[in-house]
Amino acid sequence: MAIMGSRKHLKRFKAPKHWPIHPKENKWTIKPNAGPHSIEGSLPLLLIVRDILGVADNAREAKRIINNGEILVDGKIRKDYKYPVGFMDVIEIPKSKYVFRVLPDEKGRLIIHPIAKENSNFKLCKIVDKTTINGGKTQLNLHDGRNCLVEDEYKVGDVIILKVPDQEVSERIVFEKGTIGLITGGKHIGEIGRIKEINITKSSMPNTVEMETEDKKTFLTLKDYVFVIGKEEPAITLPGGK
Repeated sequence: MAIMGSRKHLKRFKAPKHWPIHPKENKWTIKPNAGPHSIEGSLPLLLIVRDILGVADNAREAKRIINNGEILVDGKIRKDYKYPVGFMDVIEIPKSKYVFRVLPDEKGRLIIHPIAKENSNFKLCKIVDKTTINGGKTQLNLHDGRNCLVEDEYKVGDVIILKVPDQEVSERIVFEKGTIGLITGGKHIGEIGRIKEINITKSSMPNTVEMETEDKKTFLTLKDYVFVIGKEEPAITLPGGK
C-alpha cells in the first residue's frame, strides 16, 4: 500500500509552495500526472475544483464533477482529476459560465484569475524552441508542451496568440524593446513592465532584460523570465486591472 500511495500521491510537505494546501492537515495530497506542465509549474485539476474554486466540498465530489466532463481546460474536456493545469491555461465551467486564466502572483503562486467568456477561446504561448521539418515548415515548441506548425518566421522568445482548442495562430507578439512583459521567475515574478533594454552576452553569462514599470521604476531580470503579453496594451486581462 505504501508503494502504491507514493506513486499516486505526493507527501504534503513536498508539494510546491504555491499549492493552496496546509502541509500538516494530511500526510498525502494529489500528485499530478505527467503532462504539459511540471509539478512545480502546475496545479492538479482536483485541487483547483475543490480547494481554489470551491465548487466541490470534498475529493469524491470533485472527481465526480471532473469525470462528468464539466471542466474544460483550453477548450477541451479534461476527465483526469490529476491533470496538471499551468501558466496561461484557460479553465472553463460551462454550467456556471465561469472562465479563468492561470497566472502568477507577486509571491510566485499560481492564481486562478477570472476572465470574460469572450477571452476563453485563446491563450498566450511562448516559443521556447523551434525546428525545421520536412517540407520546409517550422515546428514551434511552446511553453505548455504544445507543438505548432507554421510557415512564417518566428523567433524563440516571441509569444503567439493561439486559438483554443483548434490551435490556430492568430497573432504574434514579438520579443523586442517596448513590448510589455510579465515576469515568470526570479524575485520579480508576477511583476509587469515594458522592455527597456535587451542585453545579449557573448559569454556563458545569461542574457538579461531591463524592465520599466508603469511608475518608471526599473529592474533587471533574466531574459528567459520575460513573457511578452502585448505591444501597446496587454492582450489579456490581469489581476488588479493592470
